[in-house]
Amino acid sequence: MAAVAIRLPDDAWGTVEAEALVDRWLVAEGARVSAGQPLVAVVLVKTNIEVPAPADGVLTKILVPADHTFKRGQDLGTLELAA
Repeated sequence: MAAVAIRLPDDAWGTVEAEALVDRWLVAEGARVSAGQPLVAVVLVKTNIEVPAPADGVLTKILVPADHTFKRGQDLGTLELAA
């Protein structure tokens, strides 16, 4: 099965060059999710953003745990696409 990266979309970053913070994961590893379902809540320059699933599948790996920072373009987790 194919896997895709979970990322904060580039358009959410705008001109921000600072790191963002993973506030909390809304689903656990191994959870089946639907396209558009919020997966992770992040904080970027005092703005709370929920990152949705890009497709139906299973969250196979959390790469950036809660309370850790990440940079633009960094993978937050991986999603195995539904067959």
